[in-house]
This record gives sequence, structure tokens and C-alpha cells, in this order.
Amino acid sequence: MTPRERFTRTLRFERCSDRLPMVEWAAWWDLTIERWKREGLPPDASWEESLAFFGLDPLPLIGTGGGPGPDLPAAVPRVVTDEASYEMLRPHLFTDEGIARMVAEARRMQAGHARGDFAIRLWLDGYFWFPRGLMGIEPHLLAFYDQPELMHRMNRDLADYNDRVLDAVCAVLTPDLVGFAEDMSYNHGPMLSEAFFHEFLRPYYERTVPVIHRRGSKALVDTDGDVTTMVPWLLAAGLDGVYPLERQAGVDIVRLRARHPRLLMMGGFDKMTMTRGEAAMRAEFERILPVMRSGGYIPSVDHQTPPGVSLANYQVYIRLFAEYCERAIRS
Repeated sequence: MTPRERFTRTLRFERCSDRLPMVEWAAWWDLTIERWKREGLPPDASWEESLAFFGLDPLPLIGTGGGPGPDLPAAVPRVVTDEASYEMLRPHLFTDEGIARMVAEARRMQAGHARGDFAIRLWLDGYFWFPRGLMGIEPHLLAFYDQPELMHRMNRDLADYNDRVLDAVCAVLTPDLVGFAEDMSYNHGPMLSEAFFHEFLRPYYERTVPVIHRRGSKALVDTDGDVTTMVPWLLAAGLDGVYPLERQAGVDIVRLRARHPRLLMMGGFDKMTMTRGEAAMRAEFERILPVMRSGGYIPSVDHQTPPGVSLANYQVYIRLFAEYCERAIRS
């Protein structure tokens, strides 16, 4: 099977004929790569060449961003504090130039994607992430109470932009996965209440997600921390799944699968086992093997591999990864 076939069949809860996808969806930390190069990773290897070195399936990203660029005039505020500051910044957001860059990336990848050499992940700014990026963490949280109309206005504008991004990119190719950048949970759960989620975010997901589905893609939310409480909210808004499912924050993909049989998941392998040798990593693969066999799960590290992991230990991880991706289809 091609890498794209494995990826898309898994997301459709269909069986692969040889093995599950083997992806690293998040780039390794710079310090991790620096260590590995001292320990034997080819020093001039690109990201794509490093994936090939380890035998991983590529999963290239078409990144998006409606935020201001680096050439913002000095007179324009970079931080939104009220309607007036947003009015000043608004002409520098959601630009045609940003969409053109994404279209150029899609065209560059078009032939390889059509051959099945890789699946593609499109990254959209999410309806929690984007206002926070414009306002700052604390002012954004207070704005749910103090500036509700401004919050809705920014997300209406973002939904318009996301529609334009999807139209432009999908005119070239269909991404296999669309991820909403959000990071709206932490190690104690969601950063906002269920009521605020349904009032301020859900209407915009319910606008964008059907467009993604009509295009033939799956829609997942990228949010760190413990997303367990939030999963039913996401499903109610029409989303298909979530990643990276960080074990250190308390996420248990075995329990999530039991509660939500059709939830799509990516990540979930406890990266903290990777410094402790083969036995610890094998035990972690044994823990998640039932989920790997259940379908709808792209196994991967639950975020970036930290620099405490040696090249030798990562190569053990890769060997076990390949073993369990084959075992998962022989149930």
C-alpha cells in the first residue's frame, strides 16, 4: 500500500493490508535533532530525508495563518484590545498573499499526493487559537466576558477566511486531514467552559466543518493537554477527532476509544517512555495495541520527541513502532 492509502483507510476505519501508517506529525525539537546529529543522524539531512532515514511515512503540512505578517507598519497595533484596534489591524489579516503561498505549496505537492507518496495535512487557525493570538492569553480569556461581540466578529472573519483557504487549496488537491490549531486545553482540562465553547466556538466549527466534509477531508482539532472532557463538545460540533492526546496530561486513548468508538485520534504514545529503554516502550505499545487494532487511530508520539531521547533509543522506538503497526492488522 502507499503511505496515503494507509493513512486514508485508517481514518475511514478500514483495514490496511500490510501495516498501519507510521508518521511523526510534529517536527522534532531543534535540541533533539542537534543531539541525534551528534549521535549519527546525517548532519545535512532535511526533514524529509530524516523521515526516510527512520523509515517513517511522510505527512507534509500546508500551513495557514490569517494573522499579521512581519512587515506590519509601525503605526498599526499588533495587539487587539478593542474594536478600534481590530479595525486598524483588520486590513493586514486574512490576506490573499497568504492564500497564494498555500496554493503554491499545494501545487508543489500535487503530483506526489496524486501518486500516493504521502497524505497531506492542512492546518487552519481555530476559533480559540486565533483570537488569543491577536489579544494575548489573559485578555483573550477576559474577552469572553467583557467583549463578546468582538470575539464573535473575529471568528466570523476567520470563518470567512477559512472558507477562502479551503476553496483555493481544494481547487488544487484535497487534503486528507484538516487540523484546527487550538491548544485550548491544559493538564487540568479545558481552558474555557462548555457554555462558552458552545456560544463562541461551536457556531464557527459548524460553519467550517461541513465544508471540509463536502471536500472529502476529515476535521480534527489540535489541542494539547487533557482534552478528555472536551471530546463530547467537539463531536457535538461535528468534528471527527483530536490530537496529540498527551499521556502526561492524563489522556488515555484506551478509555477514549471505549467511550467514543468512532472518534478519530492521532498521537497518544507516551513520549516519556522513550528515555527508559525497550521494555518501557514495548509496554506502552502493548497498552495502545487494542486502539491500534480498532481503526480510526493514527499511532504517533503524543507530541514532539524531547531531547532526552537518544538516537539509539529512538531507533528502538522505530523498530517497535514497525513491529506493532504490523501486529495491529493481524488481529
